[in-house]
Amino acid sequence: MPVIRCRSQIFRLIKGKRMKAVAFIFARGGSKGLPGKNIRPLGGKPLIAWSIEHALAVRRIERIIVSTDSEEIAEVARAHGAEVPFIRPAELAGDKSPEWLAWRHALNFLLETRGSLPDVMVSVPTTAPLRLPVDIENCLDQYEKGDADMVITVTDAHRSPYFNMVTNNADGSVGLVIPPQSSIARRQDAPVVFDMATVAYVARPEFVMSHNALFEGRVRSVHVPTERAIDIDTLLDFQMAECLLKVREL
Repeated sequence: MPVIRCRSQIFRLIKGKRMKAVAFIFARGGSKGLPGKNIRPLGGKPLIAWSIEHALAVRRIERIIVSTDSEEIAEVARAHGAEVPFIRPAELAGDKSPEWLAWRHALNFLLETRGSLPDVMVSVPTTAPLRLPVDIENCLDQYEKGDADMVITVTDAHRSPYFNMVTNNADGSVGLVIPPQSSIARRQDAPVVFDMATVAYVARPEFVMSHNALFEGRVRSVHVPTERAIDIDTLLDFQMAECLLKVREL
């Protein structure tokens, strides 16, 4: 049997057969920015239902698993077509609990119950209900090109660390986050930067199991229009999503 020597060989083997993708939706019950956020109705259905429906629309995704510490969220998730085969431990669902550890916990569940990891894991956050299934498809397409541990989504930045983002200095003054080598008078002249979005994440499971942070590996990105990249964390974010959804439906 030939020895697989590099990551690109692994990707070529995966592309030669049907990719087995598992989607995870991580939805804890203790949101403080917007209590009850994950099951709050948006456009006539719970917020989490949008993520489940988006994942169901992607044919390459074989399973949709919700990781939650809340029985109420679990009941809603099952009613909309997702699996909830475990309840996430409380120590992985606190305000300060890194979601990366919840990712690893979910992958460990698959490893223990079926004896293997999926070819690829997809995280479909509940906080981006205005995404379209094609955004997830585009992330999987980018991943299948090979030579990436992670694929993230990005959108156009509203501020630039080279032009109009500042940080406090020790003497109480403020300065640019990244001082440019020469004066920049217009934002358009600054280096192009992007905002990270929470539309979708695609990851190589072995990378998640062996590393501790996203940018410890090779990361590629997929651009998503701003109107599909809203990240709901507060009531204002939710109200903006409601307005944008109404505009979409016109």
